[in-house]
Amino acid sequence: MNTRSPEISEASTTGDPVGEMPWLFDAHLDLAMNALEWNRDLTRPLADLRASEAGWTDRPDRGRGTVCFPELRRGEIRLCVATQIGRVDATGRSRVAAWQSPAQAWAMTQGQLAWYRQMEADGELISIRDRASLDRHLQHRETPGTGPIPVGYILSLEGADSILSLGHLERAYADGLRALGLAHYGPGIHAQGTDATGGLTARGRGLLRELHRLGMILDLTHLSDESFWEAVEAYPGPVWASHQNCRTLVPHQRQWADDQIREVIRRGGDIGVVLDGWMLSPQWVRGETTPQSAGLHLEAVVDHIDHICQIAGNARHVGIGSDLDGAFGTEQTPLEVDSIADLQRLGPLLRARGYTSGEVEGIAHGNFVRFLQEVWR
Repeated sequence: MNTRSPEISEASTTGDPVGEMPWLFDAHLDLAMNALEWNRDLTRPLADLRASEAGWTDRPDRGRGTVCFPELRRGEIRLCVATQIGRVDATGRSRVAAWQSPAQAWAMTQGQLAWYRQMEADGELISIRDRASLDRHLQHRETPGTGPIPVGYILSLEGADSILSLGHLERAYADGLRALGLAHYGPGIHAQGTDATGGLTARGRGLLRELHRLGMILDLTHLSDESFWEAVEAYPGPVWASHQNCRTLVPHQRQWADDQIREVIRRGGDIGVVLDGWMLSPQWVRGETTPQSAGLHLEAVVDHIDHICQIAGNARHVGIGSDLDGAFGTEQTPLEVDSIADLQRLGPLLRARGYTSGEVEGIAHGNFVRFLQEVWR
């Protein structure tokens, strides 16, 4: 297990270590996908959701979900980046769920948007789309008799295959979309994603120009190496990686090499570390390995956090992008994670590595909050 280097200790913010995690910002949750494609009523307790899926075999994570609104509140996840997703694969041969046309994918994202709107109406969520709404949410305190505070969410599009035209992007922005990733898995319409090779397409470059005009955040997660480097060169606006781990620790194209991590840090971006087992354990074989057989613990998450901090020379560019229930459940999470509320368990582990209270607060929420405050000045 790596220990913290003197350079990080010298760069530490002031404050004593803490024994638990402060409130959390999760930079990647597929809430609408779970509600509409997995048919989960996220307003219900986690035990009820699991019981309702007993005997279901259509997906490997049935009965093993970790995310619902009661658990988000129990774990003090007050802010998150919540996704729309509608990938396109006209061949129908992709192992990752996809639609056969951009029009279908666009329609799916609009259904997801309608679900987010309903959750706002029901008091479960509140849309965060500018500095004013962010600051109001940060200042909001629960008052007895008023009910729980809604979870704040920043709307992001995971993979841009559903964007039929630049006009559709402008419409999505008006509806609250504030971040966008160009690709997901495989070849994309605008760029190449995980398990693919190659750079941006002409449509992708045009989309980046419109993205910059609107002042949106480019999410570099999932891009192929070639598309990554072309995107950071072509896009002068704000960039982040909502859910991304380190290739040095888990060799696979889905993770980032150190020079990619260094480039995002140089651009002032933040990186959210993922809790998916195959991105944490270098020996993981999807569909075969289990957390028990791999001996997978939350310490592996801290390893990736620490590796990014070592590259940065400080703890100001890393956070959590859990991706929990992103088409996997407890069959693919660290052994200590039965619910998203168990993200709180990271606090003592970070303390044991020598991170101060200020650094733990930054990793928990401060780094991503500061990023948004600067972008939305």
